[in-house]
Formats: sequence, structure tokens, C-alpha cells
Amino acid sequence: MTATATIPVLNYIGGAWVSSSSGQTTEDRNPAQSDEIIGQATASTAEDVRRAIDAADAAYREWRATPPPQRGDIVRKAADLMERRRDDLARLLTQEEGKVLAESLAEVDRAIANVRFAAAQGTRLTGETIPSAQRRTFIYTVREPLGVVACVTPWNFPIAIPAWKIAPALVAGNTVIFKPASLTPLCAAQVVQCFVDAGLPNGVLNMVLGAGESLSRAITSDDRVKAISFTGSSAVGRRLYTQAAERLCKVQLEMGGKNAVIVMDDADLEKAAESVATGAFGATGQRCTATSRAVVVRSVLEEFTGLLADKAETWRAGNGLETGVRMGPIVDETQLRKVRAKIDEGKRSGAKVLRDGGIPSRRDLRAGYFVEPTIFSDVDPRAPLAQEEIFGPVVSVIPADDLGSALAAANAVGYGLSSSIYTNDLRTAFRYAEESQAGMLHVNIPTLGGEAQVPFGGVKDSGFGDRECGTAAFDFFSEQRVVYVGY
Repeated sequence: MTATATIPVLNYIGGAWVSSSSGQTTEDRNPAQSDEIIGQATASTAEDVRRAIDAADAAYREWRATPPPQRGDIVRKAADLMERRRDDLARLLTQEEGKVLAESLAEVDRAIANVRFAAAQGTRLTGETIPSAQRRTFIYTVREPLGVVACVTPWNFPIAIPAWKIAPALVAGNTVIFKPASLTPLCAAQVVQCFVDAGLPNGVLNMVLGAGESLSRAITSDDRVKAISFTGSSAVGRRLYTQAAERLCKVQLEMGGKNAVIVMDDADLEKAAESVATGAFGATGQRCTATSRAVVVRSVLEEFTGLLADKAETWRAGNGLETGVRMGPIVDETQLRKVRAKIDEGKRSGAKVLRDGGIPSRRDLRAGYFVEPTIFSDVDPRAPLAQEEIFGPVVSVIPADDLGSALAAANAVGYGLSSSIYTNDLRTAFRYAEESQAGMLHVNIPTLGGEAQVPFGGVKDSGFGDRECGTAAFDFFSEQRVVYVGY
């Protein structure tokens, strides 16, 4: 077992990097080389969460009194620091989470864009004036911060998602408890360091590392935490919401997806196949907007599946820092077992295995947590393979007779985050836009991604509460006050 060059990762509470009260640590491994330990992260307790809330609560009054443009200026400086540290952040992300370097660079760029957008809102936290039905009465609205808020983030985008939660929360005037995923503590610490180095006052941003129900309960049960923004699995999100609802805490949930691409008979099949391959295999399928289903009309089914199989062969797996590698590893052994179990379940379901990547074809990949591109065809849209989130490079091809049956298959899941259609018919595109049960719809564009100025989120089991990103983020992290002035 290799343990060289390991980095200690501490909590950040009240302006200081501190060990947890437990004194224990957890190993942070490189998923591309599983015997390489790159960090030792402090393992926190509920007491550490309470200390972080104490610090945030103490800092809130002064931070709220700081004019929004000044808050925005500090956050903008954090974006500038992220930009200067871009290459180092991206390499760390590849080592810790597994993305290929090009994807890591794109994630850092997305974080920078979101932080800059949020920072600029410091000069735009405007209200409105409203005519009164009464004489000599002036009515106006203002936006006010909530207080102490918690940002709970996943491992699959350990730089971008914390950035797009923390930045608007701070600009709106809140103080923050940041609880990152336990699998990516090094990336989380570097995000915090950018905000600290930008001049954020002590206690305004606090980070608590670790896993476990006790940490979640310590956040959801504390009356001082006024809002919780969560990204992660639907099961954990539901549990967190149930706990927080006991005291009417404001909650924002961004959860899983089972995203479909509909391919019509008039589509550009080459473009559609490239889109599905990129959506399914990019980031090793470990994103909530990944393409996990391709619903294809029968007249082009054979040609499309052939193209998709050819595309899959170009997705070479390996260490994301190596030249020529397009797809990195699964994040850890637990997730690897889950993905392989889903692949095995799919084989037993009767679906046709077009490409099996469950066990790596190359011996050198067995030193890491690798699954290669996997394609199932002739998949029953009601089967678990087509219904349950896999979070790996696995895609199911589902046949459809026409647009109506394609829409029915695409909508027949509990999730509703993102979807796409490939067609050259305007009527088809608009019918899809009207009838698709997803929060983000795409025409001749992959299911992936998002832009800093655009709301992000889904419906059904994919999302709950206000949207993230864009100006919508400030709807969650602030509240509206109405002022009546009689003169």
C-alpha cells in the first residue's frame, strides 16, 4: 500500500484549519490507482458541526451589514483566484475524483463562471416599487439574507457544485456551513481556500468534513440553520428533507436523473450517436445529467446502434492525466460494485448486451476502479435497467414506434432532470418541449451541462424547491420583505 505524499485535510471553522473532535481520519484514494493514498481527511462529529454553526452564527450580523456590492467584490476575488489556480485545481480534481484532465479543466471553468456571475449580483439585489390602493402610501420590496445556511455537496462535481452554492449564499448575505462529500475533501478544501484568500471574514464560511447520519442530523436539527441546499441521491435528499421539515427549514434539493435522448427518423444520426456517447460515457457517466437512455424509433434503430457501438470504441479508459485517455475511473470501490451489479442485473433482464465493459478489457485498468463503456439494446422501458439511476458509463437503447411512444417511454421514470430530442422537424421539437417531463429540455443538443446565468434543476424525483444557478439561486438564498410607508 502506498502512503507517500499524503496531504492532511482539516475542517475550517471560525477562520482556522482545525482537526475534528474525534481525532480520527479517513483515507482519500486515487481512483485510477487504488493503492495510492493522496490525503488523510479529518473525520468530524456532530460536535464539530455545532462549533461551525456557532462560528457562522457569530459572524452573521457583521456579514449581513456588509453592503452587497462589497460582499460581491470579495466573491469576485475568489473567482480570480480560482482562475489563477486553474491548472492546479484541475490536476487535483483528476487525481481525487477521476475525471480526465480536459473534463476537470472544464469543471473549474464552470465554477469560475458561476462565482463571477454570483459576485456581479451584489450590485443587482434589487426590489421593486408597487402602487398602493391607499392614498399617500409608498410600497417597496427588498431582498434580505436568511442567516446561517448549509451547503451539502456531492463528489462528482467537487469544485463546481460547491462554488455555485457557496457564492450566491455569500453574496446574498448569509453565512455558510459547507459539508462536502467525504470522497473529495482535497478539492473541497481548495475551494474554501480560494474564498478565504479573497478576504472573507472569519466565520463567514465554515467547512466540516466527514460522513454519517450524525452530521446530517446535526445540520437539519439546529434551529440556527435557516436553509439547506443539497445535491446528491434522491434517497438521501428525501431523508434530509423529512428531517428539516420538522422545523420548517427551507430546503433545496437537486437529486438524481435517468435522462433520455429521443432519436427520430429524420435526425442527423451521426450527431445523435455522438451526443449519446458523450452523454453516457463522458465523466464516466457520473453526473446527474448523464444520458442513460436512448429512445430510438425502429426505422433507424439498427443504424443508430451501430453508430453508437462504433463511438463507444473510441472512449479509451485510463488515468485521466495520461494523453489519449477519454474516460476516467469510477470514484471508489463501493460505487464500482454498484455499477457492476447494475450491469449484471441488466444481463439477467433479457436485454441484449451490445457492449460489455463491466470487467476491464486491459490488465492495466485493474489497478483502479474502472468500468468501460457498456451498451444494452432492446431494453424494456419498464425494466430496472431503464428505470434506476446507475451513475456509470452504461446506456440503454429502447425501441419506439413513433413520437408518441418515444415520449411515453422517456417520461415513464420517476426522475425528471434533463432530456433531449434529435429531429429536424419543428412540430416534433415543439411537441417534445410541451410534453417532456423534465426540468431542462434540449433540441439537437446533449442532455449535459448548464450555463452560469441559466437556472438548473429538475422535476419529480430529480428536484425540489428553487432552482440553482442564475438569478434563481438568489430566490433560494434570500427572502423578500415588503415595506409599507404611509406619508
